[in-house]
Amino acid sequence: MEVATDRSPLSLWVVSDGRAGMENQALGLAEALQRLLPSVITVKRVRWRKGFDKLPSALKAKWMLDAASDDPIPYASEPWPDVWIATGRATLPLSIEAKRRSGGKTFVVQTQDPRWRTGDYDLVVAPRHDGIEGPNILSITGSPHRISPARLAEGASAFAEMLEPLPHPRVAVLIGGKSRAHDLPDAQAIELADRIATTIEAAGGSLMLTYSRRTPEEAKAAMTARLAHLPGLIWNGEGPNPYFAFLQFADHILVTEDSANMAAEAASTGTPVHILPMVATKPADKFSRLHQDLHDRGAARAFDGRLESWSYEPLNETERAARIIAERLEA
Repeated sequence: MEVATDRSPLSLWVVSDGRAGMENQALGLAEALQRLLPSVITVKRVRWRKGFDKLPSALKAKWMLDAASDDPIPYASEPWPDVWIATGRATLPLSIEAKRRSGGKTFVVQTQDPRWRTGDYDLVVAPRHDGIEGPNILSITGSPHRISPARLAEGASAFAEMLEPLPHPRVAVLIGGKSRAHDLPDAQAIELADRIATTIEAAGGSLMLTYSRRTPEEAKAAMTARLAHLPGLIWNGEGPNPYFAFLQFADHILVTEDSANMAAEAASTGTPVHILPMVATKPADKFSRLHQDLHDRGAARAFDGRLESWSYEPLNETERAARIIAERLEA
């Protein structure tokens, strides 16, 4: 579709509980829409007061929000946004309220599987591996994210002096951690680190490693100790985040199997993605479906200790979702 330039900017609200993994889904989708249509993005972070946060969505009301939350509902004299993009369980009753109280003036988008009143949003942008269907469901591979060629190039520029001299192949390693379906105990962390070190040493390459907020401190320390001798950079969480630069400079990307977000982001680069195994704590069928989806699209393979190269069309699912939203707004 053509980019519209002869209109007043759209008002886009991004609503989440403020956690980076959640907010980036809604924000990435809003930014992709902004690239198509002149828009102003406003970020709203909401949190329920302790004691109310565990209530079912149907029982929550605005007055139960924590005082530190942004007010997600306009006052009577204030305009509603043109588009409301929300993600996460905390936002569900607020999204339903926005749709009802705006009188249809606000196009309400929910990312992820709401598992509550799924048919009541204008559009649900859900991971295909969640397996939900319906007339208002848009299934995409992975989740929306903020990765784009421009953002990667911008992120890379700040670290170019440090990363460009590193020997090829440059291997970006994205380590997740403990979740409902996976764990990274010390023994598994040590085994992964040793396999990664052996692979990079054999290839004469370099390491660019970052941990997630969920990585256990013990696992982090064990992996760092075994990988610190390699040329490259292990980010310790201090200073500017090199995540985008790692993705841009990488010849290969290794990502643990617990993170759908990191796998989808890695697959948006066109760089070979290798999935690292973790310890399963419960059946993780949806992750298996995601990895199969990425494999079928030529993006990802299970890590086998080799840095085999291949090519594929980078995933552009966030942009695809944004175009569908833009088309529905035009309609």
